[in-house]
Amino acid sequence: MSAKRVFIKGNEAVAYGALAAGCRCYFGYPITPQNEIPELLSSAMPAAGGEFVQAESEVAAANMLLGAAACGVRAMTTSSSPGVSLMQEAISYMAGSELPGVIVNMNRGGPGLGDIGPSQGDYFQSVKGGGHGDYRTLVLAPATCQECYDLTFAAFELAFKYRNPVLILGDAIVGQMKEPVAPRADVPVDPAEGGGWKLTGRGQRAPRILKSLFLEDGALAGQNQRLKDKYESMRAEVRYEAFETADAQLVVVAYGSIGRIAKSAVRALRAAGLKVGLFRPITLFPFPEAELRALAGEGKRFLTIEHNLGQMVDDVRLAVRGIADSEFFGFFPGNMPTPEEFEAPIRAAVKGA
Repeated sequence: MSAKRVFIKGNEAVAYGALAAGCRCYFGYPITPQNEIPELLSSAMPAAGGEFVQAESEVAAANMLLGAAACGVRAMTTSSSPGVSLMQEAISYMAGSELPGVIVNMNRGGPGLGDIGPSQGDYFQSVKGGGHGDYRTLVLAPATCQECYDLTFAAFELAFKYRNPVLILGDAIVGQMKEPVAPRADVPVDPAEGGGWKLTGRGQRAPRILKSLFLEDGALAGQNQRLKDKYESMRAEVRYEAFETADAQLVVVAYGSIGRIAKSAVRALRAAGLKVGLFRPITLFPFPEAELRALAGEGKRFLTIEHNLGQMVDDVRLAVRGIADSEFFGFFPGNMPTPEEFEAPIRAAVKGA
């Protein structure tokens, strides 16, 4: 895109962000509410010189992503909650084999088939691994269409920096809303990217092996130690938004679209004289625990708001443990929240002990 600003959906911003980052392979299977991504890429990806494949299933799409990643190609798959559940085995294999790739989940209501409306019910699945074994994906949570674009762009850089899958966790709100987005210039992908490990055909070089199977004595323990060290190093990538937290007595913690809606409620309550602020994690893994703990050390209290029955609140409470706690307000998936509906629980938390 060459325009200074374009008016597009969050889903479309994801697609354009991927193209600008040098993504040249897309594999996916249709599911609402993210279908604008494969719809757009079905024409835009071939036009950019890449490959678009509508796979026969989400399982197939995730394994195609694994194959492209092993060849050092910037590749992506996208889906929504039930589809991402089907991808978990392949994502675990990618993490175990240390392969870079980008997975987008536009979260919908659940459990089961649920509905096609917004939800944040996939937080645990996203930040705790989701599949089998000890592994993590770096998780980014956009709240605006611009962030859908920017974080997708960043996801490819992070995936190759850490040789690890990166997951973008949105929802039906951020995926379907339309806003102006400022695109950036496409990045030229270095042909030597991944040169030390990617599979390109042996030729005259020494053989390369990408695997997640370690059967020799002590080999798996050593691999898991390496992975743990890598996940610890990802803390350098922590991102968050702190809004009006400096003098706040109560800090609302919320992410993604709910963080954005809560921000409007915080603005209204600040105008009414209440000293409240917002802390919005943008990286859900690594979680900005040190930054939250610093706010707790300043004597602030916390209210976590989520579009689920209570998931991120566990990480908030772990971050501030021993100093403070967090109250919780959960808005049930299946309903669309408004800022006004958040004002009453925030007021009640301000008055609480």
